[in-house]
Amino acid sequence: MLPTLADAERMLRKHFGYPSFRPGQRRIIESLLAGRDTMGIMPTGGGKSVCYQIPALLFPGITVVISPLISLMKDQVDRLLLHGIPATFLNSTLSPEEADERIRRLMAGEYKLLYIAPERLESERFHTIFQRLPVDLVTVDEAHCISQWGHDFRPSYRTMAEKILGLPKKPLIMALTATATPDVREDITSLLGIPRDAVHTMPVRRNNLSFFVRREEDRTAFIRSRLARSPDKTGIIYCSTRKEVDKLYTALQSAGVAAARYHAGMDEREREHAQERFARDQVQVIVATNAFGMGIDKSNVRFVIHHNLPRNLESYYQEAGRAGRDGEPGECILLWNPGDMVIQRHLIDQSGLSPERKELERDKLRCMVRYAVHTDCLQVFIARYFGEEEAEPCGLCGPCRSVHGEKEDVTGEALKIFSCVKRMGERFGLTLLSKTLRGSKNIRLKQFGLDRLSTYGIMNDRTEKEIRHLCHRLLAEGYLAQTDEEELYPTIRLTAKAVDVLKGKRRALVAAEETHGRESSERPESGLYDILRELRKEIAEREQIPPYVIFHDSTLREMCRRLPVTPEQFRAIPGVGEAKLARYGQPFLDKIRTFVRETAPGSPRRPKPGPSSRPEAKVPTHVITWNMWRDGKSVEEIARLRNLKRGTIEDHLFRCGMEGFPLDWSTFIPAEHEARIMQAIERLGAHKLRPIKEALPEEVSYMAIKAAVAKREMLLRSKPPVTGSR
Repeated sequence: MLPTLADAERMLRKHFGYPSFRPGQRRIIESLLAGRDTMGIMPTGGGKSVCYQIPALLFPGITVVISPLISLMKDQVDRLLLHGIPATFLNSTLSPEEADERIRRLMAGEYKLLYIAPERLESERFHTIFQRLPVDLVTVDEAHCISQWGHDFRPSYRTMAEKILGLPKKPLIMALTATATPDVREDITSLLGIPRDAVHTMPVRRNNLSFFVRREEDRTAFIRSRLARSPDKTGIIYCSTRKEVDKLYTALQSAGVAAARYHAGMDEREREHAQERFARDQVQVIVATNAFGMGIDKSNVRFVIHHNLPRNLESYYQEAGRAGRDGEPGECILLWNPGDMVIQRHLIDQSGLSPERKELERDKLRCMVRYAVHTDCLQVFIARYFGEEEAEPCGLCGPCRSVHGEKEDVTGEALKIFSCVKRMGERFGLTLLSKTLRGSKNIRLKQFGLDRLSTYGIMNDRTEKEIRHLCHRLLAEGYLAQTDEEELYPTIRLTAKAVDVLKGKRRALVAAEETHGRESSERPESGLYDILRELRKEIAEREQIPPYVIFHDSTLREMCRRLPVTPEQFRAIPGVGEAKLARYGQPFLDKIRTFVRETAPGSPRRPKPGPSSRPEAKVPTHVITWNMWRDGKSVEEIARLRNLKRGTIEDHLFRCGMEGFPLDWSTFIPAEHEARIMQAIERLGAHKLRPIKEALPEEVSYMAIKAAVAKREMLLRSKPPVTGSR
């Protein structure tokens, strides 16, 4: 009898501690369990690995995972073992004796998952062994490497595909990737024989990420300033060359930043040490070339900065997507300089690629440049590049914020710039424009007669750097435009908006320059959160594993939010499976119980209210809201008194309801709609509210849906835990 989705969800709860699959995961797993070759395209952080790890536990034989990097294999296997899932890998780090022992155990059925590199299938010895293994499923991770049209094409992947298809007994095949244009998607499915109706594509957009493009004269100064603003946030900085990595790394160290570096010019031991320090939160930032990062599942990366323009949008989105894998806010910043495009084009021209491939790479580079100078929503640009036409503005990226955010009036300075552009005949680039406005003595200005213009030196109170920076802001707002954007010296011209400013019909307004990403909508109770992080760090150092392998930050936040004090309550935290409950549950429960006891009303260690004390500091903020609501205040009154949004107050009350505080759910969920709302949640899952809203009558509010989700979770928690095995 074939395993069912219900069987898969039981395995998910048992090993990973999550109550249900995300909609995309569910569709992929259902396809596999129905015996169909399947392809999944899911953005970074979407949970691709679960799509093969759970079926691997249900199929009788072995699941083989084709993985491109040794570091990824070890990381995945370490985490699976912590979840109580038998897995192993075969790669060049093993001695012949170790490899033989693992193959013997594979044959004996002691492992459910085997990770290998694609090149291993080129070995005749291993291919002979491979043909004898009871392989039920082969998962091709980073499947874009198969396609000759992809940004990271690897011939070994194509050879591997031929070997798999030639096995005496063909296993199920699953291809997974985070990014695939329509051409790449077609190439993968054609080569692996995956039916088109078995391709499951999740939306490209990552709603927790904010994208920005900055045109900075001094990129190092910007990065130092950005790191100083958030010294407790972890990030990755990508540079295009080893030389730039070394230079920036040295500058950051000189500024006192805890940094590591990573590039192919370092020996393997140095690279492993750098990666280990970053994974274990021993440094704030790692400066690296694109050799770093594929498959690194560090969940708490809060920002990714690209010091240089990447060669293509696929690489950029994959690298930027390493921010916010835990679902918390992440910031992705590209530092754009037109000279980067010239360097990248030179690298393409000097490569050993075929003429056709070179032209393809140039096309991809042109698209990357268009992204860098785009003045509308950046997430929409990315979504359309990957074939999603129906995309709405994200409201979070730089261009979206410039439309809706705080504005600065620069009309006076803008008039000088626009007048100079007009008098220069819109025939020159940004460099000569800024020199003319500054009143430079550069000989080229005399050669072109620009020193005789009435606008020559009209901004001599500003530096050329300041003038260029203001011009970049006007470009971003659409007052100025660049022609021949893909050339080294694009020329500047006026748009209709600038003409209106010159005619006095409008003011020149530009977005405020701050590019802070969103913080978490609600800060966890800092006292307990810090206690749990410190405990996690101690355990990680003792076991010599990265902290996020024990529990993700998001799981710690859920502990702070729910305050579990029994093993059953702790098991209900998303991200806590049976193996982790048994291994780590007791020390975390001890810390939480102590915190709850010491912060409870009447506790002898609880600070008494006084002029210098802050009694609210240790009372969870949602409990403060519930106390006010219990005393008879309305949601609107509480929002006004606490200076919070109505939605935040509602969320506080729903959280208290889930945690067992008395709450009249009928106040928030209309009785006539409750059954339909609950049915929609069961059918569509509770991860996203919008699909549920669209499936219900228009009069059903988002508040009612959120309340129903919370009530459902409260009811699920109140059920006695299931013991034993099936």
